[in-house]
Amino acid sequence: MRLEWVGEAESVEIAYRTETDELGFRGPGAGRVFTLLRGEHVVAEAEARLGEASVRLPAGRGPERAILHLPEGMRPTLLGLRAHGGEIAPAPRGPRWLCYGDSIVEGWKASGPAWAWPARVARRHGLDVVNLGYAGAARGELASAEEIAAQDADLITLAHGTNCWARTPHGAALFAEGLRAFLALVREGHPATPIVALSPILRLDAETKPNRLGATLADLRRAFERVIEERSAAGDAHLVLVPGRELVPAAELPDGIHPDDAGHARLARTLGPILAAQLSSAAAPSR
Repeated sequence: MRLEWVGEAESVEIAYRTETDELGFRGPGAGRVFTLLRGEHVVAEAEARLGEASVRLPAGRGPERAILHLPEGMRPTLLGLRAHGGEIAPAPRGPRWLCYGDSIVEGWKASGPAWAWPARVARRHGLDVVNLGYAGAARGELASAEEIAAQDADLITLAHGTNCWARTPHGAALFAEGLRAFLALVREGHPATPIVALSPILRLDAETKPNRLGATLADLRRAFERVIEERSAAGDAHLVLVPGRELVPAAELPDGIHPDDAGHARLARTLGPILAAQLSSAAAPSR
């Protein structure tokens, strides 16, 4: 949830209403502040209040678009936006990126929504990210595949698997077949859209411990990577695998599962150039 604009103003005033200050297991990282950035520079931050209120933030100046991340965890409704000391206009829309995954995609353990890896990549590369991160879920549900297939997209990423080890356990064969079906449905709606598939990152309690169906996370990761490699080899030229095991070190997983700000920044540095390259390749004229 964010606003993006171009133009110069001394400040912006946001009228809003929030519904709750109970942020649940995710805590303040769910978002309880307004964060205004230009590029990766934080121009201003302000705490949100419960109920109906307004906040005024210095808008900063410079060639980069302004991006205002909202206090998502408090379920805000925007009631108005007003510029003071200048004019602003909606920023041009960038390539539309559907980013499917679990709580790691959603941004758990990042200190706020602005610092989850999809938000970082979107700012750096000018993407219009739609964060389809589902905490506690994202097991390759076919309903989600159908939703993705029906939406406009210039780029798609898939990053799931850790919740298939626990909660609703999968064996490796079941996980592989589910991923094959998921990809088949997505490709019905997006036959040539770039898809970048990120296999599960390190999870400390799951790498070598079998779940109730006998699969370790290492087993599920191998199944994920094998399916992507097989489909690519069979002719899906716009499907790219990024192996996840070594992307985030244990020191940047404070609960053994979710990256902290440093881990999300590391993911963004690795994945951002890959996503940008896939967009550029898709846009290049065929010879």
